[in-house]
Amino acid sequence: MVLSRHRINPTARSSRENLNPACGIEQQRGLPGVRFGEAIPLGQRTRQERSLFLAFSRRSAYIHATLFLQNHQIMSLLLVIILLAVLFLVSTAFVILVIGPLIILQPIRRTKEWYRSSTNLLEPRDAALPQEDVSLVSTDGLRLSGWFVPSKRKPKGTIIYLHGVGDCKTAGVTLTRVLHKAGFHVLLYDSREHGESEGSYCTYGYNEKYDVSTAIDFLKKKRIRTGEIGIFGTSMGAAVAIQAAAVDHRIKAVAAEASFTDLRRISVDYQRRIVKLPWHFLRNVAMSRSQKIAQFKARDVSPINDVRKLSIPILFIHGMDDRLINYEYSKTLYHHANEPKDLFLVPGANHQDLWEVAGSSYENKIVGFFRRWLH
Repeated sequence: MVLSRHRINPTARSSRENLNPACGIEQQRGLPGVRFGEAIPLGQRTRQERSLFLAFSRRSAYIHATLFLQNHQIMSLLLVIILLAVLFLVSTAFVILVIGPLIILQPIRRTKEWYRSSTNLLEPRDAALPQEDVSLVSTDGLRLSGWFVPSKRKPKGTIIYLHGVGDCKTAGVTLTRVLHKAGFHVLLYDSREHGESEGSYCTYGYNEKYDVSTAIDFLKKKRIRTGEIGIFGTSMGAAVAIQAAAVDHRIKAVAAEASFTDLRRISVDYQRRIVKLPWHFLRNVAMSRSQKIAQFKARDVSPINDVRKLSIPILFIHGMDDRLINYEYSKTLYHHANEPKDLFLVPGANHQDLWEVAGSSYENKIVGFFRRWLH
């Protein structure tokens, strides 16, 4: 064996050991406060690694916790959205299937007591007019409550007053006073399912137009001189008047105030205002349900179709600020009506304040119309 002539320097060996990768020189990169290549005793290196590991662990835990909370919040938000959607669908279905038909078929029923706080003219006798309480019996056996106000002199004709939806005959007392003074007989009655009349459902003219014929039959049976028959109708009453004139030729003139064109179209308008949804299929579902309950056909309630059949004088009246029934409907009816016809629009008037806004021109227009065409 040949021994190396070079003696190993203990100090050099120690240096090489300190430079051994096992001592963690390559692992020192990135350690805070440690320069690359600087030797670190094993115990000190272990403490720094432990600190880094703990710091990394805490940050990882924070990140995971944050992500968990974010995911949890997203899931909670989704659940809330789903729950609200379900509640919306349930409430919409309830409105369509239950509330919708009730609103259509059974509107709020006013009586003369509703007017007590706003006027003293609850009945014709309150306006110093002759009053006969009458009871009409419809073709399907319903009792309709009414008042007959006869003219004291030879009548210029007889006017039948038809009120609007949810209203009653008391609404016509003031106009009755004007018409009576002008020399007309006047008959007012509560429509079926309104006021003091019997009935379970309002059908907007489908059945009501025949009640007008019943009223005319009543007048003819009184064996008094009636002159020619004219109809004044407001809102639903206007739509009923047009429909009645199409089936009863004894009606010689119609004054239609704030009429709609057809039931299906106006029901969409009411749906938008009450339910705040414009979708036609909601209208169709509610209307289909209503038709089955009340046994009527909504598509047949169509003044726009009936007005084309008429050749009698028609006066259309409408407030141009009407928020319930758009005045464009009266313009459409006027456009499709045959001569003779007239259109009286009142700027600034809403649905029920035309007389108040238009003043004497309102009553003069109505009285002048009937005086001209009834004999």
